[in-house]
Amino acid sequence: MASHNDTGTRGESIAKKHLEDKGYKILETNWRFRRAEVDLIAFNDSTLVFAEVKTRTGNYYGEPEEFVTFAKQGLMEFAAEEYIYKVNHKDEIRFDIISILFDKFDTYTVNHIEDAFWPGS
Repeated sequence: MASHNDTGTRGESIAKKHLEDKGYKILETNWRFRRAEVDLIAFNDSTLVFAEVKTRTGNYYGEPEEFVTFAKQGLMEFAAEEYIYKVNHKDEIRFDIISILFDKFDTYTVNHIEDAFWPGS
């Protein structure tokens, strides 16, 4: 597996633990619908949370969260609509970004941006 894939997988594990430590219930990891994927789907209070995880080993070209493009947001919305339909969710939803940034000493920071975007806006 390429090192950037290892970095991404490691970041998703850190993000999952971060959410669990905050009391979220993880419902799905890497949930796919057609060409769209959501890294983490979680439940917190009555809110269904769709989270995109971005992991980087440096911020030379910008912070990890800056790489969640409008196209990715649209794909997440597409997948979220199907998931909401599938589980018949009637309460609130939210789109979060969880940014993991490693430094040269292999330590990391987590930036959890709640309600980071609303696709289509």
